[in-house]
Amino acid sequence: MALTDVAIRNAKPKDKAYKLYAGDGLLILITPAGGKLWRQKYRFDGKEKVLALGSYPFVSLKEAKERSFYARKEISQGIDPAVKKKAAKEAKVGGGPDSFENIAREWIDSRSTLWAESHTSKIIRRLELDIFPWLGKRTISEITPPEVLMVLRRIENRGAGDTAHRALQNCGQIFRYAVATGRAPRDCTADLRGALCPVRDGHFAAITDPKKVGAVLQAIEAYQGSITTKCAMRIAPLVFVRPGELRKAEWAEIDFDEKQWNIPPERMKMREPHIVPLSRQVLAILNELRSLTGEGKYLFPSALTDTRPMSDNTILTAFRRMGISKDEMTTHGFRAMARTILDEVLHVRPDYIEHQLAHAVRDPNGRAYNRTAHLDERKKMMQKWADYLDKLKEAKQVVSLKSRKIA
Repeated sequence: MALTDVAIRNAKPKDKAYKLYAGDGLLILITPAGGKLWRQKYRFDGKEKVLALGSYPFVSLKEAKERSFYARKEISQGIDPAVKKKAAKEAKVGGGPDSFENIAREWIDSRSTLWAESHTSKIIRRLELDIFPWLGKRTISEITPPEVLMVLRRIENRGAGDTAHRALQNCGQIFRYAVATGRAPRDCTADLRGALCPVRDGHFAAITDPKKVGAVLQAIEAYQGSITTKCAMRIAPLVFVRPGELRKAEWAEIDFDEKQWNIPPERMKMREPHIVPLSRQVLAILNELRSLTGEGKYLFPSALTDTRPMSDNTILTAFRRMGISKDEMTTHGFRAMARTILDEVLHVRPDYIEHQLAHAVRDPNGRAYNRTAHLDERKKMMQKWADYLDKLKEAKQVVSLKSRKIA
C-alpha cells in the first residue's frame, strides 16, 4: 500500500525507531522522540548508503519523492549524492591557505611564465567554471577521489567529455604540486584512471588519408574568397604550426635569406623560440603575399584593420564555405595530418617531427633540445613534405569533396 500524508501524520512514536517505506529506497524514520526524518537508501560502488533528505512536515511527501528522484538520477550518472552534499556544505565554510583554489592559483602562477597567455587563460577559465565552485574552498588534503569524480561527471553529463578529461589532467597537476610542496599526501586523481568515458582520439578534426588530403588542397586552390585568407590556407598545411602562431605571423619574423621563420617565445605555447624552415613552395606564396600585405606588420592582417591579425574564425569560416565541416577538418588538424603522414608514409624520424611541431622533446639526460636541434634535417623534411603535398594536390584521382564526405 502506498504511503500517504495521512499515514505519516498519524504515525506515533514507539519505544524504538521504526520506518515507513515510500518506494524506490525512500523511507521516513519515526524516532522515539517523535521526529519524522526522510531517508534515501541506495547502493554506490557496491556499498549500501543512506542520504538524509530533511524532516517531515518541513519536507512534504511530494517534495521528498522529488528529492529521491534527483538523488537516484545522480547515482545513475555515477555521482554519489551524499558526497556531493558534503562537498557543497564544506565549500560554504570558506577556503584557507591550503584550499584547492589557493593552491591551484599558486600552481598557475608558477607556470604562467612558461605558457602562452592564451593557454593560461584557458586553464583558469576551465577551473573557475567547472572546478572551483565545487572544490575550490575545500582543504586539498581532505579531497577524495569520489568528490573529484562527482565534479567531473557534471562536466561529462553536459556533453563536454573532452573538457572533463582536460579538467582531470589539470586537477592531477594541482594535486601533484600540492604533494611536492608538502600540502597533500598524494595525488588522489590517480585513482580515477579509466573512470571517465573515453573520447574520440584527437581533439581537433584532421584528415590523414592522403587521397582526401589531396582533395582539401585542391579545394584550397579553388577558393574564391580573400587572397590573404587563401594564402594563409595554402601555407597552413606546409608549416603545420598552431593556428594562433600562423595568424599572428609578422613580416619581421621572416628571414628570406636563411629561408626560415623565427617565431618568438612569447607566441609559443611552451614559451620557447621556434624555427620553421621555409620550403620553396612557402617562399613563393610569401613573395606573392608580400606585395599585398608586406608594408604592414602582419602577414595576415584583419580585414577591418591592418593593426590586428586576422581573427580565429577566418580560416574556419573559409573551410565552411568550401563545404568542409568542423567535424572534418580544422586549422589545428594540419598538425595531426603532418605528424601522421610524415611518420607513416614518408617515414621521417619521429624526433624530427616532434621538434618541428614544437613539442617538448627531451634528450637522453632529460634536457630540452634547443630550437636549432636537427635544423638541417628538419629543412630537408619540410621540403620533402611540401613536394609530397604538391603531388597529392596534382593527383588526377582524388576523393571529391562533393561526392564523398571527408572524415
